[in-house]
Amino acid sequence: MRHLKSSRPLGVSRSHRRAMLRNLVTSVLEHEQIRTTLARAKALRSPLERIITLGKRGDLNARRQALTFVKSKAAMSALFGDYAERYKERPGGFVRVIALGPRRGDGAELALVQLVGGTKDPFEGGKKGATPRRRRHAAPAEAAPPAAPPAAAEPKAAPESAPQT
Repeated sequence: MRHLKSSRPLGVSRSHRRAMLRNLVTSVLEHEQIRTTLARAKALRSPLERIITLGKRGDLNARRQALTFVKSKAAMSALFGDYAERYKERPGGFVRVIALGPRRGDGAELALVQLVGGTKDPFEGGKKGATPRRRRHAAPAEAAPPAAPPAAAEPKAAPESAPQT
């Protein structure tokens, strides 16, 4: 039974899983978004959130801890520079996972993993909070001027009946 197992196995050994997650975290930090399978994306959320939290801390010990997981200097500079500033006031939830559907070929469920509030974020830039819903059948307030009242209709004459012969 799989009781109290905290990690997703992903069908690989422990060392392979750790190396794969390190590569995925580094790629997300360098490119702000990646496309991967849904299972890997869900497994990626936790270490990526932890690494970004280390970036927010910003002290020497946090840099050393992040360096044990992140594999490139470019990702480290982005983590402790741009992302630390971007997420300074945000308490968590730095990663968004969007399901994309099945992959052609093997049918594996794909997902887009992206950093919230980035340059490639399609949900950022609008108004903050929920957008108000419009009524489906409500008339627009000032869309058209009010229509003129109909002209006085002349009474129609009764139709002439056919002559009787």
